[in-house]
Amino acid sequence: MEIDAWVWWLIGAAALGIGLVITAMPELGMLAVGAVAAALVAGFLDGDAVAQVVAFVVVSTALIAVVRPIANRHRAQRPQLATGIDALKGKQAVVLERVDTSGGRIKLAGEVWSARALETGRTYEVGQEVDVVDIEGATAIVM
Repeated sequence: MEIDAWVWWLIGAAALGIGLVITAMPELGMLAVGAVAAALVAGFLDGDAVAQVVAFVVVSTALIAVVRPIANRHRAQRPQLATGIDALKGKQAVVLERVDTSGGRIKLAGEVWSARALETGRTYEVGQEVDVVDIEGATAIVM
């Protein structure tokens, strides 16, 4: 018993799909779609081996050429909504206890935080507004 070419292409697509799941390489998914296109050429259009390979190459290459740059662009974008300590960076706070390089207290986003000055020798007095530059553990670095 001989297996039709379209079945082999679908087996290849399934293998590529499994590889996609295991490795999380999106290119394997695009190659799987190319294999499905070749299976369609083999099954519905009765295309010969050359037509099947051309369909696989054209569809796979087109998907990689179009989808990859879009995916890379989305991966490089920062989230539009900052959360956690990233949301606190750049905020203003009010000094509750004198802040210098050894420590102090500020009120940041309605909460009391320990803080220290970014610049050596710099001090901030009670009531003064400061900018949060960074967060290290539970300490805000201010200037």
